Amino acid sequence: MNTPHLLVSAATGSPDDGGLAARLAGSQDYPAGALYIVATPIGNLADITLRALHVLRTVDAVACEDTRHTARLLQAYGLHAELLAVHEHNESRMAPSIVERLRRGERIACVSDAGTPGISDPGARLCAAVRAAGLRLIPVPGASSLTALLSVAGIAEGAVTVVGFLPARGAARERAWRHWCQADTGLVLLEAPHRIEALAAELSALGERPVTLGRELTKQFEDIVTLPCAGVIDWLAADPHRRRGEFTLVIHPRSTVPPPGQPGDEDAASTALPAEAQRVLSLLLDELPVKSAARLASAITGVPKGVLYQAALALRAPSHD
Repeated sequence: MNTPHLLVSAATGSPDDGGLAARLAGSQDYPAGALYIVATPIGNLADITLRALHVLRTVDAVACEDTRHTARLLQAYGLHAELLAVHEHNESRMAPSIVERLRRGERIACVSDAGTPGISDPGARLCAAVRAAGLRLIPVPGASSLTALLSVAGIAEGAVTVVGFLPARGAARERAWRHWCQADTGLVLLEAPHRIEALAAELSALGERPVTLGRELTKQFEDIVTLPCAGVIDWLAADPHRRRGEFTLVIHPRSTVPPPGQPGDEDAASTALPAEAQRVLSLLLDELPVKSAARLASAITGVPKGVLYQAALALRAPSHD
Protein backbone atom coordinates (compact mmCIF):
# COMPACT_ATOMS: atom_id res chain seq x y z
CA MET A 1 0.00 0.00 0.00
CA ASN A 2 1.04 3.60 -0.33
CA THR A 3 2.99 5.11 2.52
CA PRO A 4 0.57 6.61 5.07
CA HIS A 5 0.86 9.93 6.82
CA LEU A 6 1.44 8.68 10.35
CA LEU A 7 -0.25 10.47 13.23
CA VAL A 8 1.50 10.99 16.55
CA SER A 9 -0.77 10.73 19.58
CA ALA A 10 -0.17 11.40 23.25
CA ALA A 11 0.54 7.71 23.69
CA THR A 12 3.67 8.02 21.55
CA GLY A 13 4.81 11.49 22.55
CA SER A 14 7.56 9.91 24.65
CA PRO A 15 9.07 6.80 23.05
CA ASP A 16 8.79 3.67 25.15
CA ASP A 17 12.12 2.80 26.77
CA GLY A 18 11.40 -0.89 26.36
CA GLY A 19 10.50 -1.50 29.98
CA LEU A 20 6.74 -2.02 29.60
CA ALA A 21 7.09 -3.90 26.31
CA ALA A 22 9.78 -6.14 27.77
CA ARG A 23 7.77 -6.81 30.92
CA LEU A 24 4.58 -7.76 29.09
CA ALA A 25 6.01 -9.39 25.97
CA GLY A 26 9.46 -10.53 27.03
CA SER A 27 8.36 -13.63 28.93
CA GLN A 28 7.45 -15.40 25.68
CA ASP A 29 10.08 -17.38 23.80
CA TYR A 30 11.51 -15.63 20.75
CA PRO A 31 13.44 -18.36 18.96
CA ALA A 32 16.58 -17.67 16.95
CA GLY A 33 16.62 -18.44 13.24
CA ALA A 34 13.07 -17.18 12.76
CA LEU A 35 11.40 -14.57 10.56
CA TYR A 36 8.97 -12.37 12.52
CA ILE A 37 6.11 -10.93 10.44
CA VAL A 38 5.34 -7.69 12.26
CA ALA A 39 2.26 -5.54 11.65
CA THR A 40 2.83 -1.77 11.83
CA PRO A 41 0.33 1.11 12.00
CA ILE A 42 -1.76 2.00 8.95
CA GLY A 43 -1.87 5.67 9.88
CA ASN A 44 -1.88 6.23 13.64
CA LEU A 45 1.39 5.69 15.47
CA ALA A 46 -0.48 4.63 18.62
CA ASP A 47 -1.67 1.48 16.84
CA ILE A 48 1.59 -0.41 17.46
CA THR A 49 1.51 -3.38 19.83
CA LEU A 50 3.88 -3.74 22.76
CA ARG A 51 4.90 -7.13 21.40
CA ALA A 52 5.80 -5.54 18.05
CA LEU A 53 7.93 -2.94 19.85
CA HIS A 54 9.71 -5.69 21.80
CA VAL A 55 10.42 -7.71 18.65
CA LEU A 56 11.65 -4.69 16.70
CA ARG A 57 13.93 -3.82 19.60
CA THR A 58 15.50 -7.28 19.81
CA VAL A 59 15.85 -8.58 16.23
CA ASP A 60 19.14 -8.49 14.35
CA ALA A 61 17.66 -6.77 11.29
CA VAL A 62 14.39 -5.53 9.81
CA ALA A 63 13.39 -6.32 6.23
CA CYS A 64 11.19 -3.47 4.99
CA GLU A 65 9.59 -1.98 1.87
CA ASP A 66 11.13 1.48 2.17
CA THR A 67 14.13 1.91 4.46
CA ARG A 68 13.53 5.68 4.78
CA HIS A 69 9.93 5.21 5.89
CA THR A 70 10.77 2.42 8.32
CA ALA A 71 13.68 4.42 9.76
CA ARG A 72 11.26 7.25 10.57
CA LEU A 73 8.79 4.78 12.06
CA LEU A 74 11.41 3.21 14.33
CA GLN A 75 12.75 6.62 15.32
CA ALA A 76 9.26 7.62 16.51
CA TYR A 77 9.45 4.79 19.05
CA GLY A 78 13.08 5.40 19.98
CA LEU A 79 14.28 2.29 18.12
CA HIS A 80 17.20 1.65 15.79
CA ALA A 81 17.92 -1.42 13.66
CA GLU A 82 19.78 -2.61 10.59
CA LEU A 83 17.35 -2.15 7.69
CA LEU A 84 17.18 -4.41 4.63
CA ALA A 85 15.28 -3.15 1.57
CA VAL A 86 12.85 -5.92 0.56
CA HIS A 87 10.09 -4.71 -1.75
CA GLU A 88 7.95 -5.97 -4.63
CA HIS A 89 10.77 -5.54 -7.17
CA ASN A 90 13.55 -7.41 -5.32
CA GLU A 91 11.76 -9.69 -2.83
CA SER A 92 12.55 -12.95 -4.66
CA ARG A 93 16.16 -11.89 -5.15
CA MET A 94 16.64 -10.90 -1.48
CA ALA A 95 14.98 -14.00 -0.02
CA PRO A 96 18.04 -16.37 -0.28
CA SER A 97 20.33 -13.99 1.65
CA ILE A 98 17.74 -13.57 4.39
CA VAL A 99 17.25 -17.34 4.59
CA GLU A 100 21.02 -17.72 4.95
CA ARG A 101 21.08 -15.23 7.83
CA LEU A 102 18.26 -17.11 9.54
CA ARG A 103 20.20 -20.35 9.17
CA ARG A 104 23.05 -18.68 11.04
CA GLY A 105 20.66 -18.15 13.95
CA GLU A 106 19.67 -14.52 13.43
CA ARG A 107 16.25 -13.13 14.21
CA ILE A 108 14.84 -10.94 11.41
CA ALA A 109 11.62 -8.94 11.38
CA CYS A 110 9.65 -8.28 8.20
CA VAL A 111 7.50 -5.14 7.99
CA SER A 112 5.68 -3.32 5.21
CA ASP A 113 5.15 0.42 4.95
CA ALA A 114 1.76 0.04 6.66
CA GLY A 115 -0.30 -2.81 8.05
CA THR A 116 0.46 -6.50 7.85
CA PRO A 117 3.11 -7.83 5.42
CA GLY A 118 1.97 -10.38 2.87
CA ILE A 119 -1.60 -9.01 2.68
CA SER A 120 -1.66 -6.82 -0.46
CA ASP A 121 1.89 -5.88 0.55
CA PRO A 122 5.31 -7.48 0.00
CA GLY A 123 6.23 -10.37 2.29
CA ALA A 124 4.46 -13.40 0.85
CA ARG A 125 7.37 -14.48 -1.37
CA LEU A 126 9.82 -14.10 1.50
CA CYS A 127 7.57 -16.16 3.77
CA ALA A 128 7.32 -18.89 1.12
CA ALA A 129 11.10 -19.04 0.81
CA VAL A 130 11.57 -19.25 4.59
CA ARG A 131 8.96 -22.01 4.85
CA ALA A 132 10.56 -23.94 1.98
CA ALA A 133 13.87 -23.78 3.86
CA GLY A 134 12.24 -25.40 6.89
CA LEU A 135 12.70 -22.33 9.10
CA ARG A 136 10.30 -20.68 11.55
CA LEU A 137 7.73 -18.00 10.67
CA ILE A 138 6.22 -16.13 13.62
CA PRO A 139 3.34 -13.66 13.12
CA VAL A 140 3.18 -10.59 15.33
CA PRO A 141 -0.36 -9.39 14.52
CA GLY A 142 -1.65 -5.86 14.68
CA ALA A 143 -3.07 -3.13 12.47
CA SER A 144 -4.73 -3.99 9.16
CA SER A 145 -7.17 -1.95 7.11
CA LEU A 146 -8.98 -5.16 6.20
CA THR A 147 -9.82 -6.22 9.74
CA ALA A 148 -10.40 -2.62 10.83
CA LEU A 149 -13.17 -2.09 8.27
CA LEU A 150 -14.63 -5.57 8.62
CA SER A 151 -15.02 -4.98 12.35
CA VAL A 152 -17.48 -2.12 11.71
CA ALA A 153 -19.15 -3.43 8.54
CA GLY A 154 -21.74 -5.33 10.55
CA ILE A 155 -21.68 -8.52 8.47
CA ALA A 156 -23.09 -11.12 10.84
CA GLU A 157 -23.44 -13.99 8.37
CA GLY A 158 -21.90 -15.08 5.10
CA ALA A 159 -18.37 -15.65 3.88
CA VAL A 160 -16.03 -12.80 2.99
CA THR A 161 -13.32 -13.01 0.32
CA VAL A 162 -10.24 -10.78 0.48
CA VAL A 163 -9.60 -9.56 -3.08
CA GLY A 164 -7.17 -6.73 -2.33
CA PHE A 165 -6.23 -4.51 -5.28
CA LEU A 166 -7.81 -5.26 -8.64
CA PRO A 167 -5.51 -5.03 -11.68
CA ALA A 168 -4.87 -1.36 -12.39
CA ARG A 169 -6.41 -1.11 -15.85
CA GLY A 170 -7.27 -2.69 -19.17
CA ALA A 171 -8.52 -6.15 -20.01
CA ALA A 172 -7.03 -7.69 -16.86
CA ARG A 173 -9.13 -5.40 -14.67
CA GLU A 174 -12.26 -6.04 -16.72
CA ARG A 175 -11.80 -9.80 -16.42
CA ALA A 176 -11.16 -9.59 -12.67
CA TRP A 177 -14.17 -7.35 -12.09
CA ARG A 178 -16.50 -9.60 -14.13
CA HIS A 179 -15.35 -12.55 -12.05
CA TRP A 180 -15.68 -10.95 -8.63
CA CYS A 181 -18.95 -9.08 -9.18
CA GLN A 182 -20.65 -12.43 -9.76
CA ALA A 183 -19.51 -13.77 -6.37
CA ASP A 184 -22.10 -14.28 -3.65
CA THR A 185 -19.56 -13.79 -0.86
CA GLY A 186 -18.62 -10.48 0.65
CA LEU A 187 -15.60 -8.88 -1.02
CA VAL A 188 -12.82 -6.81 0.55
CA LEU A 189 -11.18 -4.44 -1.93
CA LEU A 190 -8.35 -1.91 -1.68
CA GLU A 191 -8.08 1.06 -4.01
CA ALA A 192 -5.81 4.03 -4.59
CA PRO A 193 -7.22 7.58 -4.75
CA HIS A 194 -6.54 8.05 -8.47
CA ARG A 195 -8.64 4.98 -9.31
CA ILE A 196 -11.49 5.32 -6.81
CA GLU A 197 -13.83 7.02 -9.30
CA ALA A 198 -13.31 4.21 -11.81
CA LEU A 199 -14.09 1.67 -9.09
CA ALA A 200 -17.21 3.63 -8.13
CA ALA A 201 -18.43 3.37 -11.73
CA GLU A 202 -17.84 -0.39 -11.67
CA LEU A 203 -19.64 -0.72 -8.33
CA SER A 204 -22.74 0.96 -9.74
CA ALA A 205 -23.52 -2.27 -11.61
CA LEU A 206 -24.18 -3.93 -8.23
CA GLY A 207 -27.14 -1.64 -7.56
CA GLU A 208 -28.55 -1.78 -4.04
CA ARG A 209 -25.98 -4.26 -2.74
CA PRO A 210 -24.49 -2.63 0.39
CA VAL A 211 -20.87 -1.57 0.54
CA THR A 212 -18.99 -0.26 3.57
CA LEU A 213 -16.33 2.20 2.45
CA GLY A 214 -13.41 3.28 4.62
CA ARG A 215 -11.23 6.23 3.63
CA GLU A 216 -8.03 7.18 5.48
CA LEU A 217 -8.71 4.60 8.19
CA THR A 218 -7.31 5.48 11.66
CA LYS A 219 -6.22 8.94 10.45
CA GLN A 220 -7.53 12.36 11.42
CA PHE A 221 -9.97 12.68 8.50
CA GLU A 222 -11.20 9.09 8.53
CA ASP A 223 -14.49 8.43 6.70
CA ILE A 224 -16.58 5.27 7.14
CA VAL A 225 -19.94 4.98 5.41
CA THR A 226 -22.29 2.15 4.41
CA LEU A 227 -24.47 2.76 1.37
CA PRO A 228 -25.70 1.00 -1.78
CA CYS A 229 -22.99 0.28 -4.35
CA ALA A 230 -24.90 2.45 -6.83
CA GLY A 231 -24.51 5.40 -4.46
CA VAL A 232 -20.71 5.54 -4.27
CA ILE A 233 -20.43 7.84 -7.30
CA ASP A 234 -22.78 10.38 -5.70
CA TRP A 235 -21.04 10.06 -2.33
CA LEU A 236 -17.66 10.88 -3.88
CA ALA A 237 -19.11 13.75 -5.91
CA ALA A 238 -20.70 15.38 -2.85
CA ASP A 239 -17.30 16.43 -1.45
CA PRO A 240 -14.04 16.69 -3.44
CA HIS A 241 -12.04 15.77 -0.31
CA ARG A 242 -13.63 12.32 -0.40
CA ARG A 243 -11.59 11.39 -3.47
CA ARG A 244 -8.32 11.74 -1.54
CA GLY A 245 -6.56 9.14 0.55
CA GLU A 246 -6.38 5.36 0.66
CA PHE A 247 -9.59 3.33 0.37
CA THR A 248 -10.73 0.00 1.77
CA LEU A 249 -14.15 -1.33 0.75
CA VAL A 250 -16.26 -4.22 1.98
CA ILE A 251 -18.96 -5.24 -0.50
CA HIS A 252 -21.50 -7.09 1.60
CA PRO A 253 -22.54 -10.66 0.68
CA ARG A 254 -25.20 -10.83 -2.02
CA SER A 255 -27.67 -12.27 0.52
CA THR A 256 -27.79 -8.86 2.27
CA VAL A 257 -29.45 -7.15 -0.73
CA PRO A 258 -33.05 -6.35 0.26
CA PRO A 259 -35.57 -8.14 -1.99
CA PRO A 260 -37.51 -5.62 -4.12
CA GLY A 261 -41.22 -5.07 -3.80
CA GLN A 262 -41.69 -6.80 -0.46
CA PRO A 263 -44.22 -5.50 2.10
CA GLY A 264 -42.58 -3.18 4.57
CA ASP A 265 -39.83 -2.08 2.14
CA GLU A 266 -40.47 1.54 3.04
CA ASP A 267 -39.88 0.91 6.73
CA ALA A 268 -36.76 -1.11 5.94
CA ALA A 269 -35.43 1.74 3.81
CA SER A 270 -35.59 4.17 6.71
CA THR A 271 -34.04 1.86 9.30
CA ALA A 272 -31.21 0.75 6.96
CA LEU A 273 -29.91 4.30 6.57
CA PRO A 274 -26.68 5.32 8.28
CA ALA A 275 -27.49 7.07 11.57
CA GLU A 276 -26.26 10.47 10.36
CA ALA A 277 -28.35 10.26 7.16
CA GLN A 278 -31.40 9.32 9.22
CA ARG A 279 -30.85 12.33 11.51
CA VAL A 280 -30.33 14.79 8.64
CA LEU A 281 -33.35 13.50 6.73
CA SER A 282 -35.59 13.72 9.79
CA LEU A 283 -34.56 17.34 10.44
CA LEU A 284 -35.15 18.36 6.83
CA LEU A 285 -38.56 16.68 6.72
CA ASP A 286 -39.69 18.97 9.53
CA GLU A 287 -39.30 21.95 7.16
CA LEU A 288 -39.41 20.67 3.57
CA PRO A 289 -41.44 18.50 1.19
CA VAL A 290 -40.30 14.92 0.68
CA LYS A 291 -38.48 15.50 -2.63
CA SER A 292 -36.61 18.57 -1.42
CA ALA A 293 -35.65 16.90 1.85
CA ALA A 294 -34.33 13.83 0.02
CA ARG A 295 -32.36 15.98 -2.46
CA LEU A 296 -30.70 18.08 0.25
CA ALA A 297 -30.04 15.09 2.51
CA SER A 298 -28.32 13.36 -0.41
CA ALA A 299 -26.10 16.41 -1.02
CA ILE A 300 -25.17 16.53 2.69
CA THR A 301 -24.63 12.82 3.41
CA GLY A 302 -23.77 11.31 0.03
CA VAL A 303 -26.51 8.67 0.31
CA PRO A 304 -28.29 8.25 -3.06
CA LYS A 305 -31.32 10.50 -3.55
CA GLY A 306 -33.61 7.59 -4.45
CA VAL A 307 -32.77 5.72 -1.25
CA LEU A 308 -33.44 8.83 0.82
CA TYR A 309 -36.69 9.52 -1.02
CA GLN A 310 -38.03 6.07 -0.12
CA ALA A 311 -36.91 6.56 3.47
CA ALA A 312 -38.57 9.97 3.55
CA LEU A 313 -41.86 8.48 2.38
CA ALA A 314 -41.67 6.01 5.25
CA LEU A 315 -40.82 8.69 7.79
CA ARG A 316 -43.39 11.25 6.67
CA ALA A 317 -46.45 11.10 8.88
CA PRO A 318 -49.77 10.74 6.99
CA SER A 319 -50.91 14.13 8.34
CA HIS A 320 -48.04 15.81 6.44
CA ASP A 321 -48.87 14.39 2.99
